[in-house]
Amino acid sequence: MGNAYRTNLIQRVLDESESNTWNEAVLEWVIDDCEEDNSLQSSCICGKEELRYLFTIRNVRNGNTLFPIGSSCIKKFDRDDLNEEVSIQEKLFKLFHAIEDGNFITLSPEFFSRKLLKYLYEEGVFQANEYNNNEPEIDYEFMLKMFNKRDKESITPNQQRKINAIIMTSIRPYLVEQLVNKIL
Repeated sequence: MGNAYRTNLIQRVLDESESNTWNEAVLEWVIDDCEEDNSLQSSCICGKEELRYLFTIRNVRNGNTLFPIGSSCIKKFDRDDLNEEVSIQEKLFKLFHAIEDGNFITLSPEFFSRKLLKYLYEEGVFQANEYNNNEPEIDYEFMLKMFNKRDKESITPNQQRKINAIIMTSIRPYLVEQLVNKIL
């Protein structure tokens, strides 16, 4: 990150924070939302141009918000929780586009992570149905087990059908509901 971008970021964050030091100010912020700009026409609060992912962050102490802020600037906050959330949000958009484009989706790190699967489970994405004995946790644990397989070639045709069914009947509707209006 160029020095001017970093200086702009620090100044904007400090201006909107209660704390007067960077190390304290970064602790005041949470990610509120994320949008995607496929045209890359947006610029970060630091001045960097051509952002794809536009985050809104909110100060929990005073309610101030900053938008748009790019993922590389959020990473400058040096907070694992924010970095995880950035990664999850970006993977959600990538997965959504791959599904909508009709791509064959595998449980690979390209589209999934353990944290993303846990996020989807915590968001209630895995639905209770007759195939999982009305226990969504069964689908979550199955997807996690399949993701954790080192040899993806060992996934049987029946397991792949189940993966595809979960993606199309649980994950895809969630992504459509959550993201379709967040793509600029």
